[in-house]
Order: sequence, then structure tokens, then C-alpha cells
Amino acid sequence: MAKSLADATSDESAAAKTYEELMSAKRKEVDALTAQIESKTQRSGELGVSIVELKSDLSDTEAQLLEDQAVLKELEQGCASKDAEWEERSKTRQEELVAIAETIKILNDDDALELFKKTLPAASAAFVQVERRSAAVRARALGLLRRAARPRSRADLDVIMLAMSGKKIGFEKVIAMIDGMVATLKREQVDDDGKKEYCGKQFDDADDKKKGLQRDVSDAETAIANAQEGIAAAKEDIKKLGDAINDLDKMVAAATALRKEEHDEFKALIASNSAAKNLLGFAKNRLNKFYNPKMYKPAAKVELSTMDRTAESMGVTLAQVSSHQQRNTAVEPPPATWDSYAKKSGENAGVLAMIDLLIKDLDKEITEAETDEKNSQKDYEALMSDSAAKRTEDSKGLTEKGALKADLEAALEKHTEAEKMGTRDLMMTEKYISELHAECDWLLKYFEARQEARSEEIDSLGKAKAVLSGADFSLL
Repeated sequence: MAKSLADATSDESAAAKTYEELMSAKRKEVDALTAQIESKTQRSGELGVSIVELKSDLSDTEAQLLEDQAVLKELEQGCASKDAEWEERSKTRQEELVAIAETIKILNDDDALELFKKTLPAASAAFVQVERRSAAVRARALGLLRRAARPRSRADLDVIMLAMSGKKIGFEKVIAMIDGMVATLKREQVDDDGKKEYCGKQFDDADDKKKGLQRDVSDAETAIANAQEGIAAAKEDIKKLGDAINDLDKMVAAATALRKEEHDEFKALIASNSAAKNLLGFAKNRLNKFYNPKMYKPAAKVELSTMDRTAESMGVTLAQVSSHQQRNTAVEPPPATWDSYAKKSGENAGVLAMIDLLIKDLDKEITEAETDEKNSQKDYEALMSDSAAKRTEDSKGLTEKGALKADLEAALEKHTEAEKMGTRDLMMTEKYISELHAECDWLLKYFEARQEARSEEIDSLGKAKAVLSGADFSLL
């Protein structure tokens, strides 16, 4: 009983262990199947969401298409209206140009010019002679004016001194000329101040513009280099994709030719093996007819052709012809020299077995050939599918690279034109800066000296005017 208990306990432990292993395997299988269910459920949900999004995109695209068609219709109507307006504007402008040309022709006529010469007034000026003051006042004022003219010579100041040197012009006229001279000097100072401010502003603006143009030219040159590099890379990619497509087409053509050759060999093998099987079956059946009549299978009745039926209706058959020939060639039977013939049944069994073995080998070879043909056709179809997908992908890539190359070429042309225009503008700006230096450098260099000399000149003119007006500077 103790031994039986130990055996039962051992069996129970083994059964429990087997049960646990089986349950562990089943749990793993359940977990795997549960994960597949979750994955498939998630994929089903994602596909459902994708379908809804695609339907929404389709609806939006259809709505956008309707809006674009409406806009296109409005544009066509608007363009037709604008074309009509443009024709009317062009016509009106042409009529206006004709009227202006006729008016200019009328005004430029010789008679009209003569009339204008007679009717238009001419400018004239006259000096009014004023009283003379004493020679002493004139001399003192003239001395002040000469002191003002000492640093430099001015035509206006020379005219005033010349007028004071004479005796026919009164002090009122000279004072008026001095006032005009002072106003001119002040106006010149204002002009110099404005010119100085203008030069400074123009220098700053031109320098800023020059820096901006230099930056634009540099950016355009960088963009040109990048575009050229991108075009070269796109050309290389296009060449690679074109070569890959050509190689793929050659490979597909070679695979197709090889598949056709293999299929032709398969058909030839099947035909030859089938013919060999038929021939061996015919031979076996013929042996059975002689050795095993019970296993003999008579040939199926053959439908006679029209010619055979005609020959049969005329009473002429091959058997009759053969019999007739045999009768015509019959000879006397030879004398009996041996006993009756006995069938060789034992040798026949070995030949039939060999024929069966050959037929079995042919069937095996046909089966193997059919399996190889099926696998080769399957591999060929997979190769064609993969090649078609690869060619489609490469063709798409080729189209995208071509579009990218066209965009880069357009960008290169745009950047080249921008670089050309920027270089031209930069050259014109530098030329303008050079002209600005020629115009402003002298003024900026001598601005302080000119301002000081002009101030002294105005002061001397003021004192001369005061002397002419009766002031006495003898104590100064």
C-alpha cells in the first residue's frame, strides 16, 4: 500500500506538472491571441477613422472645387469686362494723343511763333539815380567795403564798390544794394546749411543703401550657389533613377524571356513525357493482350473520316487489301520442325514491371516539373509585381526630381536676375556716392571757413550801411 501510495503520488505530481505546463502554454497562446485581437481591433479603429477622414477630405475637396469653379466663372466674366474697358481706354487714349499732337503742331507753326514774339512782353530793368552824399561818407563806407572784400573777391561786392566809387549814384541805391548783398549772403548761408544737412543725409542714406545692396548681392550669390548645387544633385538623382528604371526594364525583359523559355521547356517536357507514357501504356496493353487477355483494354472505336467512310462504302478496307496482298504473295507452308510455341509468362512479368516503373518515373518527373513550373510562375508573378511597384516608385521619384529641378532652375534664374539687378544698383549707388563726394566734400571741408568769412562780410556790410546812414565809427 505504501508503494502504491508513492506511485500514485508520483503520478499525481507528474500529472499536475503536465497540467501546469499545458496551462502555461495555453495562457501564452491566449495572451498572444488577445494581443492579436487588440492589434486588429486598434487597426480596425484606425482604418475607420482614416475612412472618415478621407470622406471628409473628399467632401471638402468637392466643396473647394465648386468654389474654385465659381471663382473661375467670376474671373472669366470680370476679365471679359476688363478687356472691354481696356479697349475703350486704349481708344480714348489714342484719341487724346492725336489731339495733343495736333495742338503741338498748331502751336509750333511759324505764324504762331511770329505772333507770340509780337504779343509776349519782354523783361526790362532800369536804374533810378539818387542824390549824392558827401565824398567823405562815401570814402569811409568804401573803406569798410574794401576791408570786407579783402579775404576774397565777390562780383556783387565789386559792383557795390564800383557804384560807390562813382559819383552819379546816391547812397539810397548803394544801401539797397548792400541790403540785397546781405540778403544774398544770408540766403547763401541758409543754402550752405541746407546743403550740409542734405549731404550728410544723402551720405547716410547712400551708405545704408550700399550696405543693403551688398547684403542682397551676397544673399543672391549664396542662393545661386545653393540652387546650382541643388540642380546638380537633382540631375544626378534623375540620372540614377533613369539608370535604375532602364536596368529594371532590362531585368524584367530578361526574366520574362527566361520564364518563357522555362515554360516552353516545361510544355515540351510534358508533351514528351505524356507521349512516352502513352507509348509505354500502349506497349503494356499490347503485351497484356497476348499474355494477360483479361487485363487487355481494347482500343476505343475511332470515328472514321469522310475518306475512310467512302472507302468502306466501296468495300475496300485495309484488312482486305492486306489479305489480298497476303493471298497474292502466299507460299507453301514450311515443313514442321519443332513443337508448339509456349508463352513466356515469367519474362513477361519482369517486362511489365519495368514498364510500370518507367511510367511511375515519368509521372514523378511530370509532377516535379508541374511543381517547379507552378513555383517558377509564382516567383515570376511576384517579381513582376515588385518590379512594377519599384518602377512606379522610381517613376514618381523621377517626376518629383524633374519638378524639383525645374523649380530650382526657375529659382536660379530669379536669383541670377536679382544678383544682376543688385550688382547694377550697387554700381549706380557707388557712382552716386562718388558724385556726392565730388559735390559735397569741398563744402563740408570749408564749411566753417565759409561761414566765418560770410559772417565777417555781413558785419562789414552792416557797418558800411550804418556809415552811409549817418553813423560815426571814428571812435572804434
